[in-house]
Amino acid sequence: MGDVVVREAVLSTGERMPLIGMGAVASPLPPLDALTSIFLEAIEVGYRHFDTAASYGSKEALGQAVAEALERGLIKSQGDMFITTKLWCTDAHPGLVLPALKKSLQRLGLEYVDLYLIHFPLRVKEETGVWDDFKGKMLPFDINGTWEAMEECANLGLAKSIGVSNFGSKKLSQLLLHTTIPPAVNQVEMNVGWQQEKLRAYCREKGIHVSAWSPLGANGASWGSLAVMESPVLKEMAIARGKTVAQIALRWIYEQGASVIVKSFNKKRMKENLIFDWGLNQEDLDKIKLHIPQKRGFAGDRFVSEDGPYKSFDELWDGDP
Repeated sequence: MGDVVVREAVLSTGERMPLIGMGAVASPLPPLDALTSIFLEAIEVGYRHFDTAASYGSKEALGQAVAEALERGLIKSQGDMFITTKLWCTDAHPGLVLPALKKSLQRLGLEYVDLYLIHFPLRVKEETGVWDDFKGKMLPFDINGTWEAMEECANLGLAKSIGVSNFGSKKLSQLLLHTTIPPAVNQVEMNVGWQQEKLRAYCREKGIHVSAWSPLGANGASWGSLAVMESPVLKEMAIARGKTVAQIALRWIYEQGASVIVKSFNKKRMKENLIFDWGLNQEDLDKIKLHIPQKRGFAGDRFVSEDGPYKSFDELWDGDP
């Protein structure tokens, strides 16, 4: 990675996961060639962890970038990379998990992924589009049977580690009662405005690594907020340290021992997001913990409705499966 050294987390499987990853999602996505070039640029800068999903539409570009990086000698083998992908809700059924992963591997042009996650703890009808409203389209979610199929993917060597995304501690505790291979990772919304302290403590106790999406509050998304980027607490720290607000926010996650999924296709910001040769002091950490209001950003409106099965995202997140 040149001069850039990114710390790694050692997962419960023994696999090493870089603590900074690039999210391979955007709306709208750039054209294939442009997106491939962006991912190649990220590899050149020093990114080795890329986070994609069946629903992102970026697998082909990411696969092409990895192949070209190998050809150009930027990496020696796929083993230099850490690729995460996710099982989408239409395939969250025991008989569909393995075929879905094989399809993802085909699109990526890879023989395995480093991490395979259940994207959400729910299942929807097969014909449901990625950005459709899920109301009236949900099916019963067999959480234990689906996890058994995830374990099969791991046992076949198609996923080096398996995990979940958007699971609260109640759903995790229900899942852990029936696992042979426990989830190595739980990827959740986490930032200074939604610190997930209780969930992080639970995951730490169970040996589950926490990975943070929406680290900057998704201020560019339709559901996002300015709670992070316009935080007076972070602005004051940024001025005092000669850093950007984003760097302070990302550094806080990094210092919690969580991995962080950043998403910038701008080369300057890619570099800024990657270099952490500095730290926050205890006073900074105390201010962030005590003086930044806490509120979940992602409401999941298209997942919930008054007539159920979930009336709020909190219920989906940690209600009965």
